[in-house]
Formats: sequence, structure tokens, C-alpha cells
Amino acid sequence: MLRFGILSTAKIGRELVVPAIQDAENCVVTAIASRNLSKARDMADRFSVPHAFGSYDEMLASDLIDAVYIPLPTSQHVEWSLKAADAGKHVLCEKPISLKATEIDALIAARDRNKVLISEAYMVTYSPVWRKVRSLLKDGAIGKLRYVQGAFTYYNRDAGNMRNMPELGGGGLPDIGVYPTISTRFVTGKEPLRVQANTDRDPEFGTDMFSSVRADFGDFELSFYISTQLAARQVMVLHGNQGFIEVKSPFNAERYGAEELELTNQNHSQSQLFRFQDARQYKLQVEAFSRAAGGENEEVVPLESSKKNQMLIDAIYRASEKDGWEQV
Repeated sequence: MLRFGILSTAKIGRELVVPAIQDAENCVVTAIASRNLSKARDMADRFSVPHAFGSYDEMLASDLIDAVYIPLPTSQHVEWSLKAADAGKHVLCEKPISLKATEIDALIAARDRNKVLISEAYMVTYSPVWRKVRSLLKDGAIGKLRYVQGAFTYYNRDAGNMRNMPELGGGGLPDIGVYPTISTRFVTGKEPLRVQANTDRDPEFGTDMFSSVRADFGDFELSFYISTQLAARQVMVLHGNQGFIEVKSPFNAERYGAEELELTNQNHSQSQLFRFQDARQYKLQVEAFSRAAGGENEEVVPLESSKKNQMLIDAIYRASEKDGWEQV
């Protein structure tokens, strides 16, 4: 059993990841750390976790844990991933693991130096929905892929929410723009060459609140929009010359709809619906991470892929400041 320590009492940990770890077959939460010991103890009691720490450093120094899950504000991800790795702990860090692609080089060096696993928590890559999409593409179910289209939006104008705080790494692209990009790269195995983009910033918060993106992958194109101030919507469509695949609720199925995809043929005379009941992608994620940390040959998100995904996000920001194409 891989013993996890949770670095903070953040909402995503409380509501999604800690329950997934506790329900997993090969890992368990052993400790909760917070800068407020009372908060750490409250969360530990809630999940019957035996140990609580009043500082992150204290937990990292403990031999009670083998790995950490980091759901801190984005601006702190690199710092605490490095500290955890240097303490000899495996690291599962929330996305995005950094705000600049170049920062990931230090994480790769720390991973190799300490012989630990560091992986970015892209739960969608463990989802049976997205693995089915990858399989269908590989089998030629839609022929030659030509176009991928996506959207991910929600409405949030809470000034106290970290997603609206630039100093904490807030903004739409770091929060949700990473999902159309990672999922497209995951299922196709291809990398973008260049991008065009338009990005609007909130005049009060200063964070990016809307982006429309066009990415050239050579053989196909990805087009998507994301927003933190539009009615909630998620969709991804992959269109080929022999058919198309629509992923109904591609990223947060438990909140946006069914965990399913629909495959439609060329002349729209036949469609197949693939439904995955109770897929529990967060549980699959931590179980795969734990197997990989234990030395098994398990597919997880490597830092090299994280760097390539962040290179695309960096290029989108640059492209938003100019007309025309920007190289990734």
C-alpha cells in the first residue's frame, strides 16, 4: 500500500482525490498537512486519517508517508514538488504542475536525482472514455482524423477564488485550457506545431477569462474555446473522413453529464454509444500512480509530456499578443 500525505486541505482533495485514494486498492491516506493544524486535524478526522501535521515541511520529513498529493495553488506547485522529491517522496501534483514550461526542467532533474516518480494529475488520461477514444482512432474507426473541436466553460466571478487571482496562478488557460490540449495529445500521440489565439482578460482580476484557440498539428487541426465566465459547457468532437466521435462530458462527467462517447459513421446512417458507468477516473488515476511508484510498468503522465503541454499553453499566451501564427 502506497502511503499518501496530502499537502493542504484544498477542496479538490477533500471532495475528489482523498476519497479516491481511500477507496483505491493499493494506496491509502496516512497524513494530512496544513499550515493550520486545526484544519489538518479536522480533515484527518473526517476521513479517518491517523496523522495530522501543522506544517508541510514536517510532513515531508516524516517516514509515515511514501508519496504526496499536492492540490496547492498553482503558483506553489513547482516549489513543493521539488521539496517533496528532495525529501524522497513520490509526487502526484495537480495540474498545471507549472506556469512555464521551462520550470519543469528542474522537476525532471529532481525526479532523476532522487529516483522518485513525479506526475501531473491529469485524471482524464486514466478515464476509460478517453482510452476508448484513443483505441477507436488507432483502429481507424473514423478514418483519417482531420479536425478536433472542443469547449470547456464555467461561470466564476468570486474575487476570493484562487482561479481569479493572478498571483496564485489563476486564469482560464491554466485551469481548464490544459484539458482540450492534454486530451488531444493523449489520444493522437501528436504534438502541435503552431497556434493562433485570442484571449480576453477580466478588467478587475487581470486573469484570462476567455480564449479561442486554433492549433495546427500538421495532419489535423484542434480548435477550442474556454472561459471562466460563460455558462457551463463541455464537449470534444474528433472528426475524420469516415466518421466522427463526440465525447459528451469529456472532463468532469460527474458534474456535466454522462460518461459516454458516440461514434457516428460517414453518412450518419449508424451510430454507436459507448457508456462507462461509474468510471471513477480519480480512483483509476491514484491506483495507476501507485503501481508506477512501486516499479510496475504502468502508463502515467510523465514530466516530459507535462512540459510539452505547457509549451502549448505558453505559446497560446504569446499568440494572443499578436496576429498570425506562433510557433510552439
